[in-house]
Amino acid sequence: MSTNPTADLGNMTLAALGDFIESLGHKRFHARQVYAWIWKRGVTDPEGMTDLPKALRAALASQARVATPEVVQRSVSEDGTRKLVLKLGDGRQIESVFIPDTPSQTFCISTQVGCAMACAFCLTGKMGLVRHLTAGEIAGQVRVLLDTLDMHDTPFNIVLMGMGEPLHNYDETMKALAMLAQEQGVGLSPKRVTLSTVGLVPMLDKLAAEPLMPNLAISLHATTEAQRVAIVPPSKKYTLHDILEACRRFPLAKRSRITFEYVMLAGVNDAPEDARRLAKILTGIKGKVNLIPLNAAPGIPFERPSDARVDAFAAILAERGVTVSVRKSRGRDIRAACGQLIVEGQGRRSPAQLLSEAMGS
Repeated sequence: MSTNPTADLGNMTLAALGDFIESLGHKRFHARQVYAWIWKRGVTDPEGMTDLPKALRAALASQARVATPEVVQRSVSEDGTRKLVLKLGDGRQIESVFIPDTPSQTFCISTQVGCAMACAFCLTGKMGLVRHLTAGEIAGQVRVLLDTLDMHDTPFNIVLMGMGEPLHNYDETMKALAMLAQEQGVGLSPKRVTLSTVGLVPMLDKLAAEPLMPNLAISLHATTEAQRVAIVPPSKKYTLHDILEACRRFPLAKRSRITFEYVMLAGVNDAPEDARRLAKILTGIKGKVNLIPLNAAPGIPFERPSDARVDAFAAILAERGVTVSVRKSRGRDIRAACGQLIVEGQGRRSPAQLLSEAMGS
């Protein structure tokens, strides 16, 4: 296909694709066929789109492209988790993760190169924000994973928990979800998508009005304002109180709940009194708590609490009527677990630099 960057079919909604095909002098209905080839079947070369008129195939080949992230590295964990390092059109790199049997097949997708949130326990935050991803780059990770894993006919879930803060890249993230939900393509129900955010309150309120509503996960990690500011810097602008109030007014389907993610840091937020406060501040919110024992890594100045400490914390929550689960770490041996995604040379400090700093050299 042409490398003309001005017409990327992989970054077009079905409506935009129809407009583009009309601009080439062809019937708009062909957009549904093209969309299905790209998203349902993974075919990006117009010559392979055999039900299209030859003239349209020729026009697409000369005047458009389907930009697709390139797999430059693959890692497989002993637990079956797979991590892909993907190179984008400008040479920047991101990471995407496949987590099998969770109990569904799950894709962990990135929304930015790096992240501006700078959470103290997360390697991605050490990179800073390099740039936002386009909708095509966000959704394109799904196409790559489907092709790489030969899963075009397999149901899957998506968690927007990779590199980046989805609500910081709001418009492109929502466009990507709309593209993936299109029935002519992947046909991914919003019920199979979970969006994780540190809690950017204006964007939470905006999300509440979206016609396509993903499941919501709030990265909470603390039970007091002072504690959260130290762990999650955006709390200086959006307080714990503000976030919880936004959650209280967030519309939920009858059987839906907000997931509150709580990364447990030894000696920081894992005490019994933290558990009791957590149960108290979540009173009146239709939610559940997902405890995440820290996935330690060079450059992260915290330790993972003991299993006994985690279990005691969970027991206190359960005793107070809070639905609680403990996330099993997946892919830790290939640095694919929560908080461990970082790409060499893409941001302020590389993994090698972080390791050197951690060793005091």
